[in-house]
Amino acid sequence: MTKAEKTRQYIVEKTAPIFNVKGYAGTSLTDMTEATGLTKGSIYGNFANKDEVALAAFDHNLNGVQKLINHEISKQTTMKEKLLVYVTIYENFLKYPFPEGGCPILNTAIEADDTHAVLRKKAAGAIVTWKNGIMALIKKGVAAKEFKADANAEQVALTIIAMIEGGIMIAKVTGKEAYRKQVVRSVEQMIQGL
Repeated sequence: MTKAEKTRQYIVEKTAPIFNVKGYAGTSLTDMTEATGLTKGSIYGNFANKDEVALAAFDHNLNGVQKLINHEISKQTTMKEKLLVYVTIYENFLKYPFPEGGCPILNTAIEADDTHAVLRKKAAGAIVTWKNGIMALIKKGVAAKEFKADANAEQVALTIIAMIEGGIMIAKVTGKEAYRKQVVRSVEQMIQGL
């Protein structure tokens, strides 16, 4: 990596948790300079503007979650076991190295849906990628006769995502982690019923 690439990476790593906790609107230039120890000029010498930093921070946070999930999925052999990784991870959310602030998709989607078109597109793209990954597992499970032939892969994938993200949101808003776990139990029942 060049010095400039290392500096950009450093800025992203230091600001990613802040954007994930405070959101785009809540993260100030002062937050970024305090987190990095760099001047405004150093930050904007490496990024055109706050949007560029926020987009890179979202990618950084999302990549961390995706690596974690993909690593756990790769340890499993059956498609059912691979789908149940979502249950294991999201039921034991705090035991895994999620980005500070939790799920970057949920955090970004909630803030950016009506306020920041580019971040909204990033979050939407992440959801579509997640949906497609789950659908692929379901289709492989159907082909291997692990799941019923009439399983609607897209419907199941969207429902799993909605339940997980909704469970996280409900737990965060109410402060009751048990709610997230209850929702994740329902995801497990859905997967077991495939």
